[in-house]
Amino acid sequence: MKKSEIRKKIIKKRREYYSSKLKIDSRLILKILKKEKLQNKVIGGYYPYNFEIDDIEILKKLEKKNYVISLPKIKKNFQMDFFKWSIKDPLIINKMGIAEPTSNNLKYPDILLVPLVAFDKNFNRIGYGGGFYDRYIKRVRSIKEIITIGIAFSFQKVNKIQVDRNDIKMDFVITEKNKFK
Repeated sequence: MKKSEIRKKIIKKRREYYSSKLKIDSRLILKILKKEKLQNKVIGGYYPYNFEIDDIEILKKLEKKNYVISLPKIKKNFQMDFFKWSIKDPLIINKMGIAEPTSNNLKYPDILLVPLVAFDKNFNRIGYGGGFYDRYIKRVRSIKEIITIGIAFSFQKVNKIQVDRNDIKMDFVITEKNKFK
């Protein structure tokens, strides 16, 4: 199946099955951070959009444990950067309808929580098709090491995703049911 077909099918399914009761257990992420020896680092999160898993509660818990939280701002030419954000800080809505931080304090995350449209057993992922996260991860990895944790519902797992040369795999994928490595 083509990426565009998978994307359309899974987004429709996500809309149908979405429930605020389906949550990621923050302990799964904390286990990864402990295992990778990543305490008091910068976390790149996201503000949920289009029935994505809500990671805000996770970000609140991580902030209480002295992690610096950052969220993305979309820029021109399908680029984005992450900026410091606290749970108490305001957000603004961009042209795409996505909430972004008002801060101009640029942060390069050590750990990036990536919202997924779909994923497979090899941690290949499909996003919305703009390549924002692939470009961002590639750019940051040229500067520093970054751990990527894909966040999805278990029903977003598909058999196989056709990979392009610009696609970047996740290091981990977490669902409401499991952690995959």
